Amino acid sequence: MSSARLKSDIFSSLVVFLVALPLCMGIALASGGTVIQGILSGVIGGLVIGLFSGSHTSVSGPAAGLITIVDGAIRDLGSMEVFATALFVAGLMQLVFGLLRGGILADFIPVSVIKGMLAAIGITLILKQLPHMVGHDADAFGEMEFSQLNGHNTFSELYYMLGSITPLAVVISLLGLAIQIVWERPSIKQSSWLSILPAPLLAVVIGVLVNEGAKVLDNTLDVTAFLGTWVIQGEHMVNVPQLLTNTSSAQGFLVSPDWSALIRFDVYKLALVMAIIASIESLLSIEAGDKLDPHKRISPPNKELFAQGLGNTIAGLLGALPVTAVIVRTSANISSGAATKKSAIFHAIWLLAFVLFAPEWINRIPLAALASVLIFVGYKLARPGLIQAQYQKGQSAFLPFIITIAAILLTDLLIGILIGLGVGFFFVLRTNYQKSFTKEVMGSEVKFVFSQQITFLNKAAMKASLNDVASHSHIILDFDHCHFVDADIVDIIVDFAAGCKERGISLEVQAGDNVQLLNIV
Repeated sequence: MSSARLKSDIFSSLVVFLVALPLCMGIALASGGTVIQGILSGVIGGLVIGLFSGSHTSVSGPAAGLITIVDGAIRDLGSMEVFATALFVAGLMQLVFGLLRGGILADFIPVSVIKGMLAAIGITLILKQLPHMVGHDADAFGEMEFSQLNGHNTFSELYYMLGSITPLAVVISLLGLAIQIVWERPSIKQSSWLSILPAPLLAVVIGVLVNEGAKVLDNTLDVTAFLGTWVIQGEHMVNVPQLLTNTSSAQGFLVSPDWSALIRFDVYKLALVMAIIASIESLLSIEAGDKLDPHKRISPPNKELFAQGLGNTIAGLLGALPVTAVIVRTSANISSGAATKKSAIFHAIWLLAFVLFAPEWINRIPLAALASVLIFVGYKLARPGLIQAQYQKGQSAFLPFIITIAAILLTDLLIGILIGLGVGFFFVLRTNYQKSFTKEVMGSEVKFVFSQQITFLNKAAMKASLNDVASHSHIILDFDHCHFVDADIVDIIVDFAAGCKERGISLEVQAGDNVQLLNIV
């Protein structure tokens, strides 16, 4: 590995670490778990899945799409130990999915849905981080659902944030955004020394220095009446527990599965649900990551499922939370210039090292600084040009795209994706329905020209078209370019042929060497 690629991976891993840390904590709290469990899931996502995944850019961590399910499951199962057992079983199921080559499902996900998911996550990031940008930190930092734990929703929180603005938070976040915007300029990218500094990392460092400077001024000049209300502290800061110095903070660091729960049906039911949802979310994320990858490398989906299964098996053994590939961290990884999957592995090392040995450094970071990083990531995911490009592709591409965005914004990631997939498949079926054959009418001669394949999905259209043929017509069924004809379609033609004599219709089949088709009438 060249030194330039290693340097890119190290710098991008630091950015991903800064993005991942508060997200791990926020998703864990929103899921009904502990901060420690969220961080542990992030470490597993980087070290284990990062090591065994075939993706060069994907980063895994606590599953935002499983927040609601995990929160309810921990309560319903009765203990974290039983939940850990279910997660262990879910991981084994994912291992089986990978071995059975279940990753092929990724090839059936419409591109418009993937792009809609990216744009929706980008818009959600912006809307969710605006309150943190102004210092209104009433909701968990990593929370992505429309309905929030505090009783508000994504849009109502924008109103409530106006009543609790912290001036210095606004200054820090605006500085962070300005740095990232300036760093996109060609003159900066072409600079031999400025270009090596990742803009998100610089934005966070500047945010820390500004806040620490405000503290020094407040302490030395005794201007509490003015600066005292500006200094960011308490709930407006990253708050990592002191694991090595505070015994109470370390309680529950590792939870062992309750193996006696393996006889419970509800454990297997939950495990199957988590395995399916985590697999779908991971496949969607690596597909989306491949779309964002400037080198257009293709991630092997079956290998990804195996890696995700291994990660969740270990997460269950250690009492962590479910892990999936996640697009926010993946996007931050790609935009920061990650060259290989070593970036994902390094980010987990930073997570573990800083949380264990230097939490006081991490706790100096204002959430507003991190919010500026995520808002800029969100802008890149939902850039206006993407929406315009989808619109120009026509209704069949734009409607699944825009409906996926709306569904994710108004529900959550999982429900929104499922709605988007439903709409996307509807248009796929409609296209298939319309383009499987053409009907050409030339006087009393009616010719049906079939495309490469015609399936049971075209039964209704085939029946209607044949029944519309006038009596005493000559029908030609041209299968010369058709490689597959579903048995249901053959049955329809056979049934139609049986009534042709009574209607005075003559039927001719053109099928080349396909004996099966030549003999259907």
